[in-house]
Amino acid sequence: MRIAKTLFPVALLMPAAVASAQGTQGIKAPNVVPISEDLVTAGQPDAESLAALSKFGFKAVIYLAPPTVRDAVASEPEIIRNQGLAFVNIPIQWTKPTEADFHAFVEAMRRFQGQKVLVHCQANMRASAMTFLYRVIASKEDPARAYDSVLKVWTPKDQWKAFMNAQLQKAKVPFEVK
Repeated sequence: MRIAKTLFPVALLMPAAVASAQGTQGIKAPNVVPISEDLVTAGQPDAESLAALSKFGFKAVIYLAPPTVRDAVASEPEIIRNQGLAFVNIPIQWTKPTEADFHAFVEAMRRFQGQKVLVHCQANMRASAMTFLYRVIASKEDPARAYDSVLKVWTPKDQWKAFMNAQLQKAKVPFEVK
């Protein structure tokens, strides 16, 4: 019996948490998900990664958690602005995302259209959900394809599932978060 040798990328051999923590796009953070060349979602990057974003072509950071959450980088706004990048904080309460939060996010995303943007929160749950909604409602992307980016991080439940479905229904998008 012959055993075929197969070469695997090293990342496939690493535990998911380790691969995730190493990040991509120069970002060391949990759950880094590149959406396109100009859009990346992630959990909370460390201060070193935040300080290097301009080297990787980022022009803006949209932070979707309150700056008082336990693992926030307190100096994040200064770290970002000292590189000449734009910084927007939309402090979405985990237990109660609102339509106003989504509208603020859409406005921020439109402001940075055509620029490389990092959208992050603590674990890439708020960020992946809001980015999904933006991609589907504002950019008219295929919902099933866009939802794959959410599923790389989590399966929305409870208030987030209800919030996402309400936004999709309001926009008359024929897709349901299950």
